[in-house]
Order: sequence, then structure tokens, then C-alpha cells
Amino acid sequence: MQENTQQAVTISAIASAAGVSVPTVSRVLNGRSDVAPATRERIENLLREYGYRRRGATQAPSRLVDLVFNDLDSPWAVEIIRGVEEALNADGLSVVVSAIHRRGSADSTRKWLDILGARTSDGAILVTTDLDSFLHAELQRLHLPVVVVDPAGVPDLEVPTIGATNWTGAVTATEHLIQQNHRRIGFVAGRPGLWCSRARLDGYRAGLDAAGIPFDPALVISGDFDYESGFSAGTELLALRDRPSAIFAASDQMALGVYEAARQQGLRIPDDLSVIGFDDLPEAGWASPPLTTVRQPLSEMGTLAARTLVRLIKGEAVESPRIEVSTRLVTRASVRAAG
Repeated sequence: MQENTQQAVTISAIASAAGVSVPTVSRVLNGRSDVAPATRERIENLLREYGYRRRGATQAPSRLVDLVFNDLDSPWAVEIIRGVEEALNADGLSVVVSAIHRRGSADSTRKWLDILGARTSDGAILVTTDLDSFLHAELQRLHLPVVVVDPAGVPDLEVPTIGATNWTGAVTATEHLIQQNHRRIGFVAGRPGLWCSRARLDGYRAGLDAAGIPFDPALVISGDFDYESGFSAGTELLALRDRPSAIFAASDQMALGVYEAARQQGLRIPDDLSVIGFDDLPEAGWASPPLTTVRQPLSEMGTLAARTLVRLIKGEAVESPRIEVSTRLVTRASVRAAG
């Protein structure tokens, strides 16, 4: 069976190799639960090994695209989905949204690949995902065009990527605080290890360096891009004996967590503490006071990713393997000059 091409692999061949009936393989392909775990694992391994897909290469496209996140519990994801969906709908394609959770990610990735191989898809958009060698190889085995939005690691030049000018945006935010006479500026960094987290931290440091302000590692605390980690980091920064007069958070949700940390310590924004975020989610404008932030055009990034994927699906060349959209500072009421 090792000599079979992807097109030659059938359910019957998989069933024979696994020593089970054709209906048993079909139940696994359809996600049914009435299959013994050991049998299911044996069948799934064979499906992966031979790159089985329900649709052969000569059949009509599925008109489906997979949009995959690490997590779906953020308004950030909603903005990406909006851009992807609008662009795909214009081309007559539908989107299937799923998550490969960071906790237990190896198992989640395998399950997603099993579903993908069974259901078929015309392409995939991966968001803030580390396209490691295993995942890359499996997607190539399935002959699936892929675009990565905001790659977790160093962008792979073999796969088109869509990102934002994270470093420039962080420099701009830091310079804005410095122009308002802030010199002791705290920074709530993003999740360690992510490409965008490193770029924003580097931008913060570059902004300080350009103004001749020494970098103080005590003023940098890593978060996880969510409200809870922003609250925790904000609480820690504001408990310093020489607390910062301003805090730049690497996401809006973390910035709003800083808001709550300040409130619980009896500090007023911006009278006692200036705060800047990053993303410009809808909540930034609803906050009290409205949050100054670096706008990352998330919906546009989703649209660009979808259009790039459509070109790949059609067999067309893409203009550039790496696209970065511009960020810009949106000034609101959460920053004031240091007294």
C-alpha cells in the first residue's frame, strides 16, 4: 500500500490496512464516537500517513476555507473573522472557524488535521500560529494552500504571511508618552515567544533609547494579551516604590486590565496614570476614559489574508511572501502630560 498515490487511496484500502470494516472507517471520518479509541487511533494514523482526502484532485473544489486560531476568546479574533468572511464571500467561498488551543496543542492540531483530511478544504488561514515542521509537512501532504496571519515565530518564506508594523507602532506609542514628559514608562509585554510580542517590546526599547532614557527591566512585565494578565501586571507595576507615571500595554485588553488595577489602588486615569494600548478594539473607544491606542487594522489583515489565499487556490502567484499593514496611533483621553 506504500506505493499508492493520494488519489489511489480509498476508504476500502484504509479499512483493509487497519483490519476493520469500511463502515468503521466512515464513522471515524464523520467524527462518530462509537469507535474504540485504539481502533480510532489506528485509522487516524493511516489517514494521515497516506494523506487521504475524500475529494480526489479531479473533483470540484469544496468552496470551503479553514480559519484557525490558537484561541477564540478575544474580540481580536472577531475582527479578523470579519475581514476574512467578507473577502471570501465576495469570491463565493465559505469559512469554517476553529481553534487549536495552546494548552494541549499537539493533540488539538492532530484532531484538526484529521477533520481537515476527512472533510476537505480548499485552503487554510492560520492566525498567530507557529507553523512548525510537523504542521507544515501535514498541510503539504494534503496539498493545501496556506496563509499565516501574525505568525507566532519567524515568518516562513515558503508560506505567505500577513502582519502589522508592530515595531513601528510600539515606537510611536512610546514616543507619544515621552512627548508628554513621561520618563518612567511601564510596559506590559505580550505573550513571551511570539513574534509580535518581541517586536512591540523592541519598539518600546527603541523609543526609550532614542530619547536617551535608560531601559529599566523592572518596568517590564510579561502578560498574555488578556484582561487578567493586564490587571496582574498593572498591579505589580503600580506597587513599585517608584511607580511609573505611564504604562504602555501591548494589547487593549491588557490596557483595560491596567485600568482596573489603577482603580483598585485609587489612581485616576489620566490624572494619576497615563495608559496606552495596542489594537484599537471597539472596547478601546468605549472605555472610561476612552483609551489611546495603536490601531492595528485587524479586519484589513483578515481581508488581505483571504485575498492572498484565493490567489493561491486559483494557482496564481502572490505579489509578496510577507505583507505588513501600517499601524497608527489613535489619541483619546487616557494620556496627559506628566506634571
